[in-house]
Amino acid sequence: MKIILATNNRHKIEEIREFLKEVPGVILSEAKDPNDPLELKEEGATLRDNALQKARTAAHQTGEWALADDTGLFVESLDGRPGIFSSRYAGEQATYEENRFKLLSELRDVPEEKRGAYFSCVMALVHPDGREVTVEGRLLGRIAREPKGNQGFGYDPIFWLPDRDRTLAELSLEEKNKISHRGKALYKMKGVLEGLTKLEG
Repeated sequence: MKIILATNNRHKIEEIREFLKEVPGVILSEAKDPNDPLELKEEGATLRDNALQKARTAAHQTGEWALADDTGLFVESLDGRPGIFSSRYAGEQATYEENRFKLLSELRDVPEEKRGAYFSCVMALVHPDGREVTVEGRLLGRIAREPKGNQGFGYDPIFWLPDRDRTLAELSLEEKNKISHRGKALYKMKGVLEGLTKLEG
């Protein structure tokens, strides 16, 4: 069962490959050469909409199963922002650092008890024949005062985990995959894939 990873984000590809590498009968493949990425748009109103849009695009272009995700950081005191705009919060071409800087600036005077936030990851698996499955994973935490750690990407360095007294970027990839929003979504998707490989095998 060949599955196209419908993302141009190298960090996401690494995490997905690490988690799903032991699913029997599944071959994970990138859609194109890294120097010629897929045109994956995010025009939906929700994470689920965006994940499905990307997976559908890759499935129809390649004729294979396609797996995509969309992830957002939702901050309580900002009415859920940055939400679906997390990857481009500081602008369409914003860097991870620029997005983090904007968020920390907005939360500069917000006290600890009001810095609650959660990550949500929605994964979509789509086949060109119309079959579709979506799953979601969430991770609760708070927004730290400053970045710490260099093991993650995006908002990981400022996403503080109270029960571990560390940020998400201070965890190893193995630790992160066990507890993260994407890890939880991937765990659910792993079950879906195991069922599909048995049916198609």
